[in-house]
Amino acid sequence: MATDGTSRPPQRLGVIGGSGLYDLAGLTDTRWVSVDTPWGPPSDEIFLGRLGDAELAFLPRHGRGHRIPPTEVNYRANIAALKSLGVTDLLSLSAVGGMRADLPPGTFVVVDQFIDRTTQRAKSFFGTGMVAHVSMAHPVCSRLGDHVARSLGGGDTPWVRGGTYLAIEGPQFSTQAESALYRSWNCSVIGMTNVPEAQLAREAEICYCSVSMVTDFDCWHPNHDAVTVDAVIAVLLGNAERARGLVASLAGTITADAQGAACGCRQALGQALITAPSARDPAFVERLKFIAARVL
Repeated sequence: MATDGTSRPPQRLGVIGGSGLYDLAGLTDTRWVSVDTPWGPPSDEIFLGRLGDAELAFLPRHGRGHRIPPTEVNYRANIAALKSLGVTDLLSLSAVGGMRADLPPGTFVVVDQFIDRTTQRAKSFFGTGMVAHVSMAHPVCSRLGDHVARSLGGGDTPWVRGGTYLAIEGPQFSTQAESALYRSWNCSVIGMTNVPEAQLAREAEICYCSVSMVTDFDCWHPNHDAVTVDAVIAVLLGNAERARGLVASLAGTITADAQGAACGCRQALGQALITAPSARDPAFVERLKFIAARVL
């Protein structure tokens, strides 16, 4: 029940990022839960908790202890598991390299576009037996992005709204030639995890927003070789503390957002299914109901 007495669908904020983001002051009713999906298990158990009236779900993207490399993350299982737990809004937090001189280490970038250079990942829940084509013209939720921007605007974290995330396969970092090429494409940051995460969130009709936390300049920068592991770790620790502050600020806002239920992201499959009902594979459709029951 909303504070104005009207009934609204429940909203839950999900957070995908590094271990420790769930170490929030005031978090109650905490527990780890195991979820299995038709696409296998997610990266780890999911940490559930409550912050005031807000319900949250945290998933360590690489597993606790960072044991899973970017290419081997089960992105489909991660998104499906969060969907099954009622996550409606998803905040993706990730460490990235800065591709512009005006985005130094410590800067948070609220990404709004992606360029995909990955080649080895399953990028859709759909396939032979049930085909769908969702729009990715605007790959992040502008409503959720507005909430994130307001939360960051009230703190002391340096941040910018808008930017292109270049997703590479990894686990190796770029060559200098590649870094120069990506800079010529006007990329803002470079990372290894937001694709296919954003695509799958759209297929699951979850509102998705990516906040990239710059830890260092990519190898294009003349001072790149002067960056030490200690310096990067110091930035990571500082970013993690700021990220926890962002989550705490955002949680209540999501719960109180009366416009969330009407967000277009939550209707993304409405015009996306293309396979004729008579040609759909019943077994495939049954599996898809885990994330797309609304339209199936």
